[in-house]
Amino acid sequence: MAILKPSLAQAVAEARPAELDASKLVITLAESLKPLPAPETLVFGQTQTDHMLIMNYDPVNGWSAPEIKPYAPLSIDPMSSCLQYCPNVFEGMKAYFGPDGKARLFRPRKNMERLARSADRMALPPFDTDALLTLIERFIQIEKRWIPAKPGYSLYIRPTIIGTRAALGVTASDSACIYVIVTPTGPYFRGGTKPISLLAVSESVRSWPGGTGGHKLGLNYAPGFAPQRIAAKQGYDQILWLLGDDQRVTEAGAMNFFLIAQRDDGDLDIITPPLDGTILPGLTRDSTLTLTTAHTSGKLLLPDIPASQKLHTHERILTMSEITALSEQSKILECFGVGTAVVVAPVGRIGHEGKDLILPVHEAGLGPVGKAILTVITDIQTGRRQFENWSVLCE
Repeated sequence: MAILKPSLAQAVAEARPAELDASKLVITLAESLKPLPAPETLVFGQTQTDHMLIMNYDPVNGWSAPEIKPYAPLSIDPMSSCLQYCPNVFEGMKAYFGPDGKARLFRPRKNMERLARSADRMALPPFDTDALLTLIERFIQIEKRWIPAKPGYSLYIRPTIIGTRAALGVTASDSACIYVIVTPTGPYFRGGTKPISLLAVSESVRSWPGGTGGHKLGLNYAPGFAPQRIAAKQGYDQILWLLGDDQRVTEAGAMNFFLIAQRDDGDLDIITPPLDGTILPGLTRDSTLTLTTAHTSGKLLLPDIPASQKLHTHERILTMSEITALSEQSKILECFGVGTAVVVAPVGRIGHEGKDLILPVHEAGLGPVGKAILTVITDIQTGRRQFENWSVLCE
């Protein structure tokens, strides 16, 4: 009697660690749901919802079946790489309700691409970004009651990957956990948009050439906590991170920095530092550059900015000496930081070498360009305006 042997291809396939597969999702719903807090009482990052999304990877079996289950603490080995060597990466996203009552995300594929790049930089196991996005969309469908149905409010989403190799030793983690949690959040500024103050700092650096500043890693944030305390004691809200002997601007707190300058020909320059590896490639940064370029080309008209007003975008080195010179020449029209949490935050003053550089103040907090960017982005996020398929329904 002949014995059939499995083909080599079949044997290889069976030995290969499993890919992340959204079709294997297991859903275990909470037996009782938590009461929803009043939107006005929300403090960013302090409200846990009913469920979480989680999946694990080991080098033999690959990715486990993903699971949506009741929110609970993680069980982790004390030797896990994430606790010893910090191979921890994360993303920041938001879900919104549109006028149709449907939950939607803002440019989520960009988040998945950046998460994958960050994981690769930390030598963490790879994952299927399309599968993870599908799982997140399903997760949001389950947790959508937590999206506050109020203008300016949203559901913040925190996808996280941690290395879970349960052994000491300075080496890449061959095991990992992906989990996703959400928390309802309100406007960054309560009671209106208020200009923030920045302390320009060069003695401490957020990132450096060849480092990890261009990725969203936990280890990029903790070193900034002590300098932030110093800035707060001196009366400043955030830090303007400088780099090098020429004091190049990198980021403002955890935001990308923009300066709007008046040109001699009447046009405006939109200046932001370049993505040189020291700066996080923020989605709001990219959206700001895209929208201002679209205005100049006629593809989109920014509100309250004349169609004839040309906006020239520049991704280039910007130093403190240039900012000071532009200020002395009265050419700075507005400065602001951008990011997922804040969207657009106006900057009112910059402390540098013992002196305050006072920037133009606008009645609504934001200047015309910053206000227009905030309006258009929030309109796209909530489905009130369509632009290049940036708003994605959770279906």
